[in-house]
Amino acid sequence: MSGSTTTPRTRHPVQVAASVVSVVFLLIGVLGFIPGVTTNYDQLGFAGHGSTALLLGLFMVSVLHNLVHLAFGVVGLGMARTAAGARNYLVGGGIVYAVLWLYGLLIDHGSSANFVPVNNADNWLHLVLAVAMIGLGVVLGRDLRATARR
Repeated sequence: MSGSTTTPRTRHPVQVAASVVSVVFLLIGVLGFIPGVTTNYDQLGFAGHGSTALLLGLFMVSVLHNLVHLAFGVVGLGMARTAAGARNYLVGGGIVYAVLWLYGLLIDHGSSANFVPVNNADNWLHLVLAVAMIGLGVVLGRDLRATARR
């Protein structure tokens, strides 16, 4: 053995959570492009309520929707490199999903305003994501705020 020792770099729990969430977004983004996992795949449009493709037969998706999931995953992995970035990704991303939930509740799903597109299943998933991401960011990142104040 050589005389050098290396200490494994430990990741803060908020970084692990942000990484897991990011990988899930990447997975969902990829699955949205796979026929069979996405039903009505031949109806997958770039954007708009006319895209009637359904991820897992439940959640409306489009090319744009899938690309947003992929981008959200890539951004999350980048931000998860630091604990503060991971916390900001989870809380900020949770806020984005809360806004998407409200957007989905307020628009007419059959109108051109539904450009993402979303349906009722997406709306409830967005609410769950908002609560979960904000909760993870706040709970796992609370010691970061205390450290920053000192």
